[in-house]
Amino acid sequence: MEWLKEYWWLIGIVLMVGILMNVYKDLKRIDHKKYMDNRPDLPPHRDFNDKWDDEDDWPKKK
Repeated sequence: MEWLKEYWWLIGIVLMVGILMNVYKDLKRIDHKKYMDNRPDLPPHRDFNDKWDDEDDWPKKK
């Protein structure tokens, strides 16, 4: 168990490299062209900026 105390960081590096390799392989499997052809439509944009300032702060001209 002495070697585990001295080389714990090496085990961590090997673990991180393994995780990164799996992420890279999974990302290469994604077909982005097929997704872009069949992507869902976005819902219409709602703009509520006109409702935040209903009251008029400027003095009214007569």
